[in-house]
Amino acid sequence: MINTLLPPQFSLGNLAIPHAIREHIFDEGFPMEMIGQLKSQVLADVEKATSLHALEDLRVNALGKKGQLTLLMKDLGQKSPEERRVIGAELNAAKEAITTALDQRKTQLEDAAINTRLASETLDVSLPPHPSPKGKVHPLSYVMDQVIHIFGQMGFVVAEGPDIEEDFYNFTALNIPPEHPARQEQDTFYLPSLPDQQPLVLRTHTSPVQIRTMLNEKPPIRIIALGRTYRSDYDATHTPMFHQIEGLVVDTKTHMGHLKGCLEEFCRLFFEDPSLKLRFRPGYFPFTEPSAEVDIAWKNGNWLEILGCGMVHPNVLRNCEIDPDVYQGFAFGMGIERIAMLKYGIEDLRLFFESDLRWLNHYGFATEVRE
Repeated sequence: MINTLLPPQFSLGNLAIPHAIREHIFDEGFPMEMIGQLKSQVLADVEKATSLHALEDLRVNALGKKGQLTLLMKDLGQKSPEERRVIGAELNAAKEAITTALDQRKTQLEDAAINTRLASETLDVSLPPHPSPKGKVHPLSYVMDQVIHIFGQMGFVVAEGPDIEEDFYNFTALNIPPEHPARQEQDTFYLPSLPDQQPLVLRTHTSPVQIRTMLNEKPPIRIIALGRTYRSDYDATHTPMFHQIEGLVVDTKTHMGHLKGCLEEFCRLFFEDPSLKLRFRPGYFPFTEPSAEVDIAWKNGNWLEILGCGMVHPNVLRNCEIDPDVYQGFAFGMGIERIAMLKYGIEDLRLFFESDLRWLNHYGFATEVRE
């Protein structure tokens, strides 16, 4: 019956069934063999597809909104429940078979494309590598390595501590009174803490590392502490996060002359100037007594302050359970960004943290230099 209903030019594999012909078919009774012929034709076309583009065309022609199988399924609404059950099952089976065939053929074509690409894109591993640009060491990392190296030659070892500190280690043990401006929220980042616990802060200096070291180790002590510190400030010479190095020596014989000689040697080595002049001016810090601020002679005869120092205050030694009648020591501290800016001519502190590759390519250091 199907041959008498379909025109000679009708092609199941390539054309959608005209609506007028479909109506005539359904009026006469749906030919079940037509579904099988449609499925066989589409499966054969899928098998012969040689590209993903051709495969997609077949999918659209069969299963798209106006595809052959889709239009036949839409006409099921005109049939009786019994006819819909039988014909719908056949159409669903055909759709599933076609979908499976499309997926399998797509996988085959994709695998073939990958294999073709792998075969054509060969790599001769015997050839020398192409030159590639090397990364640069950030000035802060380079300066920290320099600082560790110089003080390491003097017998200092590196000590570390947490960035989040208790009030005791950051303020109280360092002889900083409750009314001191450094404790104000306008200068210090306070963190939530339980009512029965010490207040927590982002450490404002690396001095808490000195306290922890003195509490956990017995003299003699000779350490440097490097790391991030945090204060609520932001401009060309201040950032909320910056890096600091502090040094501590505690024994029975250390005096101010040792402190002066240590800092002079460091500054002359770091700034690579054996004749660099330093000036020690009286200063005040709660955790040292006597205290001094250190300047270096810079361009045009100007003096530039670079660090603070002094002899460890007896109260700090007592807070760390060290007898100040037996032991004494000196301490110093400086900003790593500060000395890096002076040595390498960097004018804005904020540039250290802006992740600008152009800036890093200019101020950074080759990896061979760091090694």
